[in-house]
Amino acid sequence: MNFLLDEDHLALKQSAAVFLDKEIVLDALLKPGASVDQANYRGNWEKIAAMGWTGITVPESYGGLGLSCVDVAMVLGEMGRTLAPSPFLGNLIGTWALLRLGTEEQKQRILPAVAAGTARLALAVGDAAGDVADHSRELGAERSAQGFLLKGARAFAIDAAGADWLIVDAHNAETGRRGFFLVDTKSDDLTVDIMNWRDLTRQVCDVRLNGCVGEELAPLTPADWAWVRDRILFALAAECAAGTQQILSMTAEYAKERVAFGKPIGSYQAIKHSLADMLGQAECANVAVLYAAWALSEEAPQASLAAAMAKAFAADAYVDCTHRSIQIFGAIGFTWEMKNHLYLKRAHANAELFGNSRAHRSRVIDLAQQAAA
Repeated sequence: MNFLLDEDHLALKQSAAVFLDKEIVLDALLKPGASVDQANYRGNWEKIAAMGWTGITVPESYGGLGLSCVDVAMVLGEMGRTLAPSPFLGNLIGTWALLRLGTEEQKQRILPAVAAGTARLALAVGDAAGDVADHSRELGAERSAQGFLLKGARAFAIDAAGADWLIVDAHNAETGRRGFFLVDTKSDDLTVDIMNWRDLTRQVCDVRLNGCVGEELAPLTPADWAWVRDRILFALAAECAAGTQQILSMTAEYAKERVAFGKPIGSYQAIKHSLADMLGQAECANVAVLYAAWALSEEAPQASLAAAMAKAFAADAYVDCTHRSIQIFGAIGFTWEMKNHLYLKRAHANAELFGNSRAHRSRVIDLAQQAAA
C-alpha cells in the first residue's frame, strides 16, 4: 500500500485545478435569494464533457478512460474544492450503477454516449426520509405486457433533472425483493422536480413515476449494491475532504490579513488553536479518502469499511471546519457576499446524503467486528 501519488495523479489533479479555477464562477450565488444557476449548471457540464471527464470511469471497451478511484479522487477533489456546479457527480454515480448492475446490452447501448458526454445518467434510490436501505416500498414494480411498470416516488436524487436515463430501485412484486430498473426520462409518466435544497451549487431532485416502463437490470445481489454504495460514499468523502482543505486555506489567509487590536487575528492563541484543529481534520480526511480510493481500486476486502470510515470522518470534519471558519471570519462570514455559506451548505448537505455520519460509524463498528471474527 503506497499513499504517495505518482506523476500521473499529480498531473491530473493540477490540470483539473487549473481548468476549474478558470471556468467555475460562483458570483450569481453570492446574493440574497439566489438559487441554483441553471444556465451555469448546463454550461459547466458542456465544458467538463469537452475535458473528457464524463468517461472517467467508463471502461475503454465502451469508449471511456477506465481510470481508477484514485484518479477519480483527483478530479472529485478539485470539483469539491471549487464547489463546481454541474451534474458531474450525479452522472458519475449513475455510471457506476450501470457498470455494476446493467446487462451487457444496456452497457453497450448507453455507456459510449455517456463517455462522449452526449448522454447523462442519474441514480434515484432515496425514500422521502432520505433512507437508501432496501426495505423502502415507496416505489413498486409490476410486470406487464410492456415490461415492468414503476409506480411511486424517489427523493434526493442527485442531478436527476436533465438526465437522459435514470436508474431506480423498486420493490419487485414478482420476486418480493429489491430490484433495479433503467428508465428513459423522455417517458410522459415520469416527473422530475428540483428540490428547494440547501446546497445552491447542486441539484437534488424529487422523482415521481406514474406507471412508466422500466428495463430490468441484471439480478441484484447484496454485494452488487455494496459495490455501488461504497463508491458513492467515497465520492462524497472526496468532495468533503477537499472542501475542508479549501475552507482551511481561506480561513488561514483571512486570519493573516484581518487586524484587531493592532495585530493580525491569526496571532491570537484561540485562533491558532482553531486553525490547528482544522488542519488536523483536513489531513486526516484526505488520508481517509486516499485509503478508500486505494481499497476500492484494488477491490480490497476492507473496501466497504474504508468507504464508510471516509464518509463518516470527512463529512464531520467538513461540517466542523465550515462552522469554525465562519466564527473566525466573524460578522462578515455570515453575509451572502462571502463564499463561507456555500461551503457550509455543501458540508451539511453532503453529510446527510446516502446516510449520516452516525449511521456510517455504526457500519464501521459492524464491519470491524465482522473482520475480527
